Amino acid sequence: QKIHLKSICLQYQLYLLLNSHFFCLLKNGMGLIILCAYIPKTEAGHCKWAEVLKDLEKIKTSKEIDVRLYTANTDEDVKCQEPVMRCFFLETEVIIQECRIKNCSETQDVVNIWKNGNASLQNKKLNATTSAKCKECEEYEEKSFTEFIQSFVKVIQRNCK
Repeated sequence: QKIHLKSICLQYQLYLLLNSHFFCLLKNGMGLIILCAYIPKTEAGHCKWAEVLKDLEKIKTSKEIDVRLYTANTDEDVKCQEPVMRCFFLETEVIIQECRIKNCSETQDVVNIWKNGNASLQNKKLNATTSAKCKECEEYEEKSFTEFIQSFVKVIQRNCK
């Protein structure tokens, strides 16, 4: 015998299913009420680096920023991804200084990259054993601003998957 469930949820609640959490009552053919809880949408559906990516897109074609920066390899060991990210955000401080000296129009975008990155990284303590196996930022090759931004974007996109 098939048991058909009738939902007393409304269309609005279906919208909420995608954007937040709520409770829903279902009633089967025998009159039994079942309580369902829908789980909130998590950051898994949204990359925590999305804002950084937006700002990187804004500055990537800048003609005002002319610096050479330590640029981590995009194919670095998975265990070294966090130190690699830290290196990229550390180097944004160099870009900030360059922008302040030259009074770049992108200064605020670079500051936003730095702030958003550090806010996400500060919540995580760097594992000492992992970081011991990884390169220090200064061990990477210095590359042009354009190459740095391209690598930075690749690393963030890989972290968003």
